Amino acid sequence: MAWDDEIEQLRRRREWAEAQGGEYNVGRQHKAGRLTVRERIDRLVDTGTFQEIGKTTGAGAYSETGELTGVTPAPYVAGLAKIDGRPVVVGGEDFTVRGGTTARLDRRKGGQGGFSEDLAHEYRIPLVNLIDGAGGTVTSAKNRGHAVFPGVDNFDRSVDLMGEVPVVGAVLGSAAGGPAGRAILSHFSVMVKDTSQVFAAGPAVVKRSLGQDVTKEELGGPKVAVDMGGTIDNIAADEDECLALVKRYLSYMPQNVWELPPRVEAGDPTDRCEDALKDIVPEERRRPYDMRRLMELIFDQGSVFEIQPRFGKGLITSLARLDGYVVGVVANNPMVYGGAMDVGEALKQCHFVELCDTFHIPLVFLVDVPGFMVGLQAESRGVLRAGMRAVFVASQATVPVMTLVVRKCYGMAGMAACPQRGANLKLAWPSAEWGSLPVEGGVAVAFRREIEAADDPKAKEAELEEELRFYASPFRTAEAFGVEDIIDPRETRPYLARYVEAMQAKLWTTVGPKEKLGVRP
Repeated sequence: MAWDDEIEQLRRRREWAEAQGGEYNVGRQHKAGRLTVRERIDRLVDTGTFQEIGKTTGAGAYSETGELTGVTPAPYVAGLAKIDGRPVVVGGEDFTVRGGTTARLDRRKGGQGGFSEDLAHEYRIPLVNLIDGAGGTVTSAKNRGHAVFPGVDNFDRSVDLMGEVPVVGAVLGSAAGGPAGRAILSHFSVMVKDTSQVFAAGPAVVKRSLGQDVTKEELGGPKVAVDMGGTIDNIAADEDECLALVKRYLSYMPQNVWELPPRVEAGDPTDRCEDALKDIVPEERRRPYDMRRLMELIFDQGSVFEIQPRFGKGLITSLARLDGYVVGVVANNPMVYGGAMDVGEALKQCHFVELCDTFHIPLVFLVDVPGFMVGLQAESRGVLRAGMRAVFVASQATVPVMTLVVRKCYGMAGMAACPQRGANLKLAWPSAEWGSLPVEGGVAVAFRREIEAADDPKAKEAELEEELRFYASPFRTAEAFGVEDIIDPRETRPYLARYVEAMQAKLWTTVGPKEKLGVRP
């Protein structure tokens, strides 16, 4: 029959592709506690929806008579699929084939400048990168006959995508070089405890360059990448949890910047008023309380999805829903240095605000911030520059913003939560207080001579503080309409939900790419 031989050859080529790097290399991958890229894709996407692209790509082996004897597949698997019924592009390195290092092809299947990135760009659908590879290798210069000038395999398309569609990076092995760069050039990144590492260059390069003898885990494991550097957003206990986090994150995202995020049926009454909110803030102003519990009481039940929970711990950034609508929540955490803004908190807030602004997600600030972090360590790390960038980014946001002052809102850190453009809403609980700086420190500076001249300096300082605290009452500001409303804490959910519903028409006017680039890495 016509073309039987060719159809049979196609079947064999597909079999060799599905065999990946062979039984031995697949076994090594499993022994290391890792899934193969094909197993990862199967567990991530809706059953039966993966349409692979370039399955026949690879290096063929031929006999002396020209008969095909085998194919080593290209070390990248990619294609179209659906997640929760919505189209996505998904791809990742196949570590079982040459450790996932880049193959010489007429055109890349994936990675920076690859076909999968072009597909996400042209079709305006999310891109999921399953990262497990070391990128380039020094042997490529020998193969080419010359070294490649940096930028030939550029990140231009990766950068474009940051302002167009949701990009997710799941680090599922050791990532260095280009794959590590793509993990950073994403809107959300996650790695796996014990089996994932990410770094600019691995231990061998570090030892040769600096003489430092470190393991992959010490150099780029979650303790460094998630907790200390904030390089990667979240950590998962295993690969299944990692893929579940990817799916959950995408559930809050629109398909692209030309659409709004999807609304879902909340199943949670918008008029739910929680009595627990009335007493959640202690009367003692220095006592901490559980801001995460406060958030759970306000937003749709089970909808709060925290981003970067282990970095910049004085600030909580979360996606959530109100009456089924997606919102971005920025909340100070009084459990950590009273909620003061340090460098990590500022960087975290900037990235999250840019994310929400890019994808038309309105912002809710839950404010309890005494100001920027003070002291020698904070100043030497550049807290002022980082903090003022947070003010700058918040001021540039085009989405509606609702600011609710729960307790403290002081100084320039307070400004970063209160952008004044348009009809941005400023609300407060009766427990709120604000100003240029807290009364305690301000009195000590402004009345220094009067306090020093008093018979009892401590008593005089306390007297002045009490006098000025009267003027710091939120009700005094409300009388001058300096704040739009003071609300009973129990009314918070229905109050905010009403405004989120009303602002949907405004959000439609923001759809499309922003004049600025979008989310910066």
